[in-house]
Amino acid sequence: MITFNSIFSEIACILAIATGIGALAVWLRQPLIMAFIIVGIAVGPAGLGLGTATDEVELLAELGIALLLFVVGLKLDPHEIRAVGLVAIITGVGQILITGGLGYLIAISLNLETISAFYVAIALSFSSTIIIVKLLSDKREIDALHGRIALGILIVQDIVVVLVMIALTAFSSNSEVSLGQEILMVLLKGGGFLLVVALLTRYVLPQLLHSVAYSTELLLIFAISWAMALAALGDGLGFSKEVGAFIAGISLASTHYRVTLGARLISLRDFLLLFFFINLGIHIDVNYLALEIIPAVIFSIFVLLGKPLMIMVLMSMMGYRKYTSAITSFSLGQISEFSLILASLGVGLGHINENILGLITLVGLITMGVSTYMIIDSHTLYEWLAPLLSHLERLIPHSQQKLGNLDKVDIPPVDVILFGLGRYGGSLLVHLQEQGLQVLGVDFDPELVRNWRNEGVLAFYGDAEDPEFAGTLPLNEARWVVSTLPGQRIGLTLLHTLQHQQFQGQIALTSHTLREMEILKDAGAALVLLPFRDAAKEAAGTLVKQL
Repeated sequence: MITFNSIFSEIACILAIATGIGALAVWLRQPLIMAFIIVGIAVGPAGLGLGTATDEVELLAELGIALLLFVVGLKLDPHEIRAVGLVAIITGVGQILITGGLGYLIAISLNLETISAFYVAIALSFSSTIIIVKLLSDKREIDALHGRIALGILIVQDIVVVLVMIALTAFSSNSEVSLGQEILMVLLKGGGFLLVVALLTRYVLPQLLHSVAYSTELLLIFAISWAMALAALGDGLGFSKEVGAFIAGISLASTHYRVTLGARLISLRDFLLLFFFINLGIHIDVNYLALEIIPAVIFSIFVLLGKPLMIMVLMSMMGYRKYTSAITSFSLGQISEFSLILASLGVGLGHINENILGLITLVGLITMGVSTYMIIDSHTLYEWLAPLLSHLERLIPHSQQKLGNLDKVDIPPVDVILFGLGRYGGSLLVHLQEQGLQVLGVDFDPELVRNWRNEGVLAFYGDAEDPEFAGTLPLNEARWVVSTLPGQRIGLTLLHTLQHQQFQGQIALTSHTLREMEILKDAGAALVLLPFRDAAKEAAGTLVKQL
């Protein structure tokens, strides 16, 4: 056991170890969550025995969890929740119910007690927002169709896990009152809490935020103070600190400052969450952990294989093709940081023992580690599994999507097939039509497609990266296929798909860098559009004409 002269020195040592192991994790392309849990095990009783700073680490861990829930609530703007879409709601809720039900049966078959089986089943149902968003952002796929669907499913899961936490903490008192009285007390306290927050959000917070917003630093301090104040109030009312912080986030979600606050709080949230995962590792008994290896492997296989399969089936039943369904499902094959928080809450409430916490943590380590490579190499994995997925797709009853089912629509001959109907793509479409060309527009945003169709444009729902979708397009008549979606990967995927379909026309792709432009041209693109450069040239020409 290593001893230090001060708590500060011990914390400094823990952070140094976390930096080293974190660097190793990054080199191995593993999520830092795993690295920090391992740090906790390494500095805990089973390792170096740095145990004197336990209280301080635990306090920082609680602050990290509260801030995490605050940021989650901050992102739940009502407009964004509506934009999540039916697929995210149905797939998210359906997957939680199916995973939870099957997970519970597996846990019972492994001789877990009822309450322990319940916690394990719930823990298996959620996927990691931090890991998925980080990896998809690194791959520049967060705005792709599968990225947006995965993000929508994560939002649904975040809402469900908070509701579960509210239920567990609200009905876990040891009082002698009846269940009916307990429910009534929860409703009264919860209703009063929400009413007070709603009134403050409506009549006080807007003016207060406006008065402190002149200083970004002061705005940030106010937001953190507000989060901690409601967290403390929620804890005092028996709803837990996490629930109070979540409600604090929701109360600021509809303000103009949510984006600024969310962006600035991410780094602080990640730093404080480091201590949660370290604290989790410190309290893991390695001896018990070794005893849980076989159940952990069974549950991990279920999460890595079963959960993606459920998501794939649910999305296919809603009309999504195998590519979109598969790539989306590969992203969600792990358990969540919320699973670990929920398990820790269960230990604190006395529902489960530390053995179950260790089991869930071990499942987290396994699934997070393996699923990282599933996300990074998702396209290669899809190519390997495509023949098997084709057989599976034929067994699943598909609903017909009104916006995306080109197979059932008589399409007139078109001159140009245009992927991407956003600001740049939409403007390009209008100019092409002004030149007398017939254009078919494609986008993966259903609302955008619906708006263009209302304008009389031939527009359909589809994904440029889906190789199956290209086969439904009228490629024989088109002279050009144009993609306004930037990025080397998207461009090369569409290019190879069209070449495989033996498209005889010209292909125009979009890039934001000269290096990508050269790569796309070498791969066979007839034209590479550079929106920023072209816009700058046109702006310069306009300015010169005014001189």
